[in-house]
Amino acid sequence: METKDILRKLREDNNLTQDQMAERLLVSRQAVSRWEVGETQPGVDTLKIISKEFNISINTLLGSPRQLVCQCCGMPLSEDSMISRETDGSFNEEYCTWCYTNGAFVYQSKESLIDFLIVHMPNPENLSDGDRRIQYDGYLSQLDHWK
Repeated sequence: METKDILRKLREDNNLTQDQMAERLLVSRQAVSRWEVGETQPGVDTLKIISKEFNISINTLLGSPRQLVCQCCGMPLSEDSMISRETDGSFNEEYCTWCYTNGAFVYQSKESLIDFLIVHMPNPENLSDGDRRIQYDGYLSQLDHWK
């Protein structure tokens, strides 16, 4: 879905006219109209306002052009509900809700995350804990948070 369609659907799903949407976002009705026909797109600051006002990530607003992955554990962030939030309620598209909660990291070290993974992740190949630690460490070391 394109940004113009997402914005129109967002407005309609919230039973807003273009005037009401414009007022809520502190822009003109003409700006909303131009977004919905695809003439222009909201700027970065306006996208942040829309994201916060309507509880939708910027990535989703832009039609999900990037496959988001948690930069702490590597989990794909396929739904907005999986994306972490800052203390002000804004989305932090770098981390999942399980690794970064209320503006703080859950795992204080890569080793503590690996300990969690050893206990909770399936082991279909019946690898030893030592081999699994090496495997997890190799993967996690590629993520921005652990570089």
